[in-house]
Amino acid sequence: MKVYPASAIHNVVVAGHNSVGKTTLISALLHEAGAVTRFGRVEDGTAPTDFDPEEIERKISIGLAVASLEWRKRKVNLIDTPGYGIFESEMVCGMRAADSAIIVVDAVAGVEVQTERAWRVSEDLGLPKVVVVNRMDRERADGTRVSEQLAAKFGRRCVCIESPIGRERGFRGVIDLVGMKGFLTDDAGKTSEGPIPAEFSAEAASLHEALVEMVAEGDDALMETFFSQGSLTEEQMLPALRKAIRDRKIIPVLFAAAGNHETGVEKILDEIVDLLPTSDSFTVAARMKDGKPDVLSADTAGPAGAFVFKTISDPFSGRLSLFRVYSGSIKADGTYWNSTRETAERFGTVFAPLGKQLNAVPEIPAGDIGCVAKLKDTLTGDSLATKEKPLSFDPIKFPEPAISFAIEPKSKGDEDKISAAIQRLVDEDPSLRLSRDADTQEFLLAGSGQLHVEIAIARMKRKSNVEVILHPPKVPYRETITRNAEAHGRHKKQTGGHGQFADCKIRVAPLPRGADFQFIDDIFGGSIPRQFIPAVEKGVQEARKRGFLAGFPMVDFKVELFDGQYHDVDSSEMAFKIAGTLAYKDAMAKANPIILEPIVAVTVRAPQEYMGDIMGDLTSRRGRPSGMETEGEDSIIKAEVPMSEMLSYAPVLRSITQGRGSFHMEMDHYEELPRMLQDKLVAERAKLKKAEAEE
Repeated sequence: MKVYPASAIHNVVVAGHNSVGKTTLISALLHEAGAVTRFGRVEDGTAPTDFDPEEIERKISIGLAVASLEWRKRKVNLIDTPGYGIFESEMVCGMRAADSAIIVVDAVAGVEVQTERAWRVSEDLGLPKVVVVNRMDRERADGTRVSEQLAAKFGRRCVCIESPIGRERGFRGVIDLVGMKGFLTDDAGKTSEGPIPAEFSAEAASLHEALVEMVAEGDDALMETFFSQGSLTEEQMLPALRKAIRDRKIIPVLFAAAGNHETGVEKILDEIVDLLPTSDSFTVAARMKDGKPDVLSADTAGPAGAFVFKTISDPFSGRLSLFRVYSGSIKADGTYWNSTRETAERFGTVFAPLGKQLNAVPEIPAGDIGCVAKLKDTLTGDSLATKEKPLSFDPIKFPEPAISFAIEPKSKGDEDKISAAIQRLVDEDPSLRLSRDADTQEFLLAGSGQLHVEIAIARMKRKSNVEVILHPPKVPYRETITRNAEAHGRHKKQTGGHGQFADCKIRVAPLPRGADFQFIDDIFGGSIPRQFIPAVEKGVQEARKRGFLAGFPMVDFKVELFDGQYHDVDSSEMAFKIAGTLAYKDAMAKANPIILEPIVAVTVRAPQEYMGDIMGDLTSRRGRPSGMETEGEDSIIKAEVPMSEMLSYAPVLRSITQGRGSFHMEMDHYEELPRMLQDKLVAERAKLKKAEAEE
């Protein structure tokens, strides 16, 4: 593939809910453009962007993938992203590398939970977008209903620039509402241009008029032309439509059945190059080493600046880094500076990715996406530049993990391998979190959901040959206090030589939820020397992480150190650290500690007929429904539910809805655990601690 200038490159992320045909659409686009010789299908594991063994086995997208094609002397980089909420971080990474988005919607289901999430992320990043209503050949597919639903949900800027020819199995093409032409696809997958079929001409004329009015709204000169002529030509409309899309004032709606003779796919390629912005259409904010802001344009003559948006651990090629070049060029065999970690990276061959196929190229210019293997220290979210001008870009904000599992090696010989193997997982997927419990010494792996963690463990087994056992998920309870208290901690020990002496007095007070912890030094008059005050804070910090009631971290409170005593000879940092711990324990006994439980915001989508059972089940889980709305044939319930009650929800929802329901949950806030459940939890933790001590 030749090197293209930024003015001829489109970086497009493809996002949406799961099972709407995103990967199939990309396979069709690649095949239609001649980038691949055969149409790859998810079902038989031949899709170009679903090449991971876990993806092939489960028949779902798990990680993002990039594939490039050439169409009408333009280069299009397509970024395929998963549709399951547990892999949302992959979608976020993909959107950071893109200049525009294709939001794929199912022609039957319409707008779903992850459609809305993809929409919000694209809006937050300011991405222009188009909507593709896919799988138009399905039974009960209704393009009109879905386009009306889009307008109702996201506003009147969602405008059809195509209309479908035929319904369900009779879907055979689209009408271009800009040029008012028909595009029919035959059984061999060949698309031909022709007049609009007579039975669809009246509807097309009405939709064309609505489109013309919408385009003319944003341009006074066009509005005058529209009023004087009564319509606009294709030549008059296209520049204004292109600008309105770039400015996000219009979001075009297209129609396709990518898996059925690639119907509508050729027209999508045309719309990408005709309407979506190229990579030189925007500037990007960067920072220098001293923190001063800079603005970069996609200029190959500018300073080198690239952003790594995805790291892949490959058992054969080692670590692969996918990067987007914002300025200058990244050349093969060059040396670049990792501005995030302040280390030099020596590049070998650079590649243009086509799924798992990597095509070697001499350089990746500004505006393009590339891949390089075996960088030593570079990970997802890092910035690459030159040491002379160490530009850096804003890091990616990943969603917080929702659930944790304790893991242990299946074989004792794997104990030393487990940490390194899991670290490779975290390098590849930063939405995973690896930690170690200070009390139990267990490794904890946190992710967006149970399936997320299970898939990560399966990948670890395949890539690192390390097997682990997953223990039941641990709910991240917290402890806090509910009233002010004053406490005293004194540590005094005489051992024959130098003794140990430290004395401190503290006040504790609750803080608002989410405030975590504050330590205030209010010592006056030298009652505690300055060099010992950090030791008091350290003692409190270590003690609060071990909790008080049931061993959960103590949060949302402040400690004010206001008085104390010391000894010229016997006082030390260790003594004051112990005194701080004793003062903390004394304070907790007086401050009415309680246990907090995590509450998740849950969105459940299912057909209306199941709503009663779903509502009853959520209520039985101590859930608080906050609203219900209807979209098409489905209803959506929003509720706040304790996380502990949602750990087994997925199979229950599948059973209730016969597999037709879906849900999404994300961490929302903490609330006090009901007293009866607090007492039960404290008793269980005490029993567990006793059993561990006896072992």
